[in-house]
Amino acid sequence: MKDKIIAKASEMFLKLGFKSITMDDIAGEMCISKKTIYKYFCNKEILIQESTQLVHKQVHELIESVVAKNHNAIQENFEIRNLFKELFNSSTDSSPVYQLKKHYPEIYQRVLEQEVSQCENWFRENIKKGITEGLYRKDIDIESYVKFYYVLIFHINENTSSEMEAQRIELEALEYHTRAMATPSGIIELEKNLLKYN
Repeated sequence: MKDKIIAKASEMFLKLGFKSITMDDIAGEMCISKKTIYKYFCNKEILIQESTQLVHKQVHELIESVVAKNHNAIQENFEIRNLFKELFNSSTDSSPVYQLKKHYPEIYQRVLEQEVSQCENWFRENIKKGITEGLYRKDIDIESYVKFYYVLIFHINENTSSEMEAQRIELEALEYHTRAMATPSGIIELEKNLLKYN
């Protein structure tokens, strides 16, 4: 039952936001009493903490599944961006990430710290792959570009409250990042993906 509550809460938090959803909402959606939820979670913060851990795990499993398809480095970036777009497609104007940061800053900080090392590692592997494929220039300082892209993406998420606005700017950031690294072949591949995913 505990795992079912975490799974349902995660789904609802992502769709409607961490602040918006109450324990009553989760109980109602699951057709169980609020008392049953409190049997496993003494308060909403504990449930949010467990839910964000589940989402974190699911996101990285999905990224690994995209990487396993062995797309070229540029298409891989667009596929992963599309994955995030679908996963975090909120029906509220205020994104779940923004609500988590505003109302549960300690949980947000813990999630952020976990994401940093994993995302940096993924950015690094993508750049190495693109260089090998001849899509990115060989003279790139990989560590600098990892930092550049990390700062770009996380700055957008930190400073944008609207999910639609964040997605629009993230696409521009991906184009900017790719153009900065791309060889002439990489530019052709970028243009192809911009038409496909725009």
